Amino acid sequence: MNAPVRNTNVQLMNGNHAVAWGVRLLSPDVAPLYPITPQTPILEKLIDFQSQDVLSTRLLTPESEHSAMAGAIAASATGARVFTATSSQGLLLMHELLHYAAGARLPIVMFNVNRTPAAPWGFWPDQIDSLSQRDTGWIQLYTETPQESLDTTIQAFRIAEACEMPVMVNHDAFYVSHAVEPVEIPDQEMVQNFAKKPDRSLWLETGSIRSIGTPIGQAGWNETRREMDVAMQRVVGLTEEAGRVWGEQTGRHYGPLDFYRTDDAEVVFVTMGSMAGTAREAVDTLRRNGVAAGLIRVRLFRPLPISGLRAALAKIPTAIVLDRNYSPGLGGVLHQELKAELYGMENAPRMHGMLAGVGGVNVPPETLEKLVIDYKDAEQSQSPIWVD
Repeated sequence: MNAPVRNTNVQLMNGNHAVAWGVRLLSPDVAPLYPITPQTPILEKLIDFQSQDVLSTRLLTPESEHSAMAGAIAASATGARVFTATSSQGLLLMHELLHYAAGARLPIVMFNVNRTPAAPWGFWPDQIDSLSQRDTGWIQLYTETPQESLDTTIQAFRIAEACEMPVMVNHDAFYVSHAVEPVEIPDQEMVQNFAKKPDRSLWLETGSIRSIGTPIGQAGWNETRREMDVAMQRVVGLTEEAGRVWGEQTGRHYGPLDFYRTDDAEVVFVTMGSMAGTAREAVDTLRRNGVAAGLIRVRLFRPLPISGLRAALAKIPTAIVLDRNYSPGLGGVLHQELKAELYGMENAPRMHGMLAGVGGVNVPPETLEKLVIDYKDAEQSQSPIWVD
C-alpha cells in the first residue's frame, strides 16, 4: 500500500465553503439549490466557483426547496450525478419528496446544515430537522469539522452510487457551518478517481421502456421496501470501505463510528456532530483527574451501526448520551435508538440520556465533566435529563 500523499494546499475556510469545495472537486452534473440560512454560503460559494469557470456543474435555482428536490429527482432519474443542500424549514418542506427519492433508488447527495425548526423562529444548531427525516430512506452521516464535511461530501457520492440510495450529510449550524479552520484541499484527480461514477441499474433515457415511481400493487410496493432493506444492509460496509480508502490516500481515516480513549474507559460520552469536540476536551480533563473517560462519536446514524455499537459498549459500565435534539414526549433521539438497539444485550452499560445543547445552547467542557461525576455510578436514567 502506498503512503498517503499529503496535499500542501491548505486554506482557512468555514464548514459551508468546505462543502462547496468538495462539490467543486467532484463536479457533479446538476445541483438544484435554494438558499436558506445557514446553508446559503454553500450556494454562494458554488456560484462564485461557477463565475470563475472552475465548476462545470449546472446550477439550478428554483423557487423553493420543494422544487429543488423535485429538480434533483428529475435529474438523477435521467442518470445525472446530483448534489443539493438545505437546512431546517427547507428540509421539512422537502419531506414528501425525500420519500420519493429514496423509494425510486436515486443516489442524490444532499448536505443539510442542522438548524432549529419553527416555531418559534430560530437559526441555531439543532439536529431535529434531519433526525425527523430518519424514516424516509435516506442514509444519514454527521460530521464534526469543516475538514470532515469536505471529505464526507466526496465519500457520500461513492456510498450513494454503490447502493443506489440517497445520502444526507449533516453538520451543525454555525459551530461548523460558519466556523473557520484550516482545511486541506485534496487533489482533484485523486478525488475523481476515488469517486468514479458507476453505471446505474435504473435510469430513464429516450428510446427505452422504463418508468420510475409509477403506481404498483401491494406486493410490488412491499418488494421495494425489501430491496431498500437489502441496500441499507450494505451501507455500514460501504462507509467503512470509503473511509478506509480515503484514509489510505489522504491520511484522514473515517468509519461509521469514531472512538477516543475508549479502550479502558469506565464511562463514555456518546454523541454526534460538533458536540464531540467539547466532549474530547472533557475526556482529557477527566483523564488527568484520574477518571477513565472516553468518547464514541456516531458518524453514521442511518443505518445505525448496531454491531459496532454493541461491541464498543459491551464492557463499559456507563454511557452518557448527549443529544442536541429533542423529540417531544420521548427525549433525545440518539438515546432512544441506542436503548432500543442495546436492549437484551449482556453487559450493556447503564445509560443516561442528556438533552445537551438543544437549540444551540452552549455546553462547555466543565458541564460535561460534572455530568460524569454526577452520573458515572448512578442508576440508569429512565427520563431525559435537561443539561443547563
